[in-house]
Amino acid sequence: MTNTLEGRTAVVTGASSGIGAATARQLAHHGARVALLGRRKDRIEELAGEIGGQTLAVVADVVDQQSVRDAAATVRAAFGPVDLVVANAGVMLAAPFESAHTDEWDQMIGTNINGLLYTGRAFIDDLLAAAGAGRPADLVHVGSVGGHLVFPNYGVYTATKAAVAHLTRNLRAELGPRGVRVKNIEPGFVETELGDGMQDAQQRAGLTQMLGDLEILGPGDIADAIAYAVAAPPRVNVAELIVVPTQQG
Repeated sequence: MTNTLEGRTAVVTGASSGIGAATARQLAHHGARVALLGRRKDRIEELAGEIGGQTLAVVADVVDQQSVRDAAATVRAAFGPVDLVVANAGVMLAAPFESAHTDEWDQMIGTNINGLLYTGRAFIDDLLAAAGAGRPADLVHVGSVGGHLVFPNYGVYTATKAAVAHLTRNLRAELGPRGVRVKNIEPGFVETELGDGMQDAQQRAGLTQMLGDLEILGPGDIADAIAYAVAAPPRVNVAELIVVPTQQG
């Protein structure tokens, strides 16, 4: 890390658990004011109390664009403009293509793609204003190594993460010349709640076994990577960062 995050105002979606919660803790630890966005009111309020300081819990569902817009207004009223956004909220639901519940497809597309778009759109004016004033401005997408790899029965999930990867590259080309650093942090196997909601019991069991066969990462490992990337000097964009367990290869 080359500097602290003192004076910065951050938003983290999916902050109620896992990578989102760990990232909120890490950003606050390095001096940022942090707004925690999530659907589970009790979880984000508990986390805000744990972190203390200038931390704000805001109930929001990224699938609902108006919910994200309302959350953005709440954050600005409390903290002012935002200069660091971590679009972390995500869903992973595996099943064979021919037997998958299509509502799970809708959920993944709604959260992993639309939710990420809605989040970026809600705060992009703030980020551009920060960059225009010569300050650091970061839009961080939490993708997945799955956006580059093949996992049978995970086709729709990995497709959403491939979309995140290419969206990030295109937004870098669009927003980078204007001073906004757009980056994609792509975790491998991490111990989180991701996958817990799968309707396919066989896939849930398979995921548990797969994770048990490796020494997987903790959410804090990804939070460290995000904190490092956003604390770089404004001239430096850690554009794509894959973070996997050593055993995953």
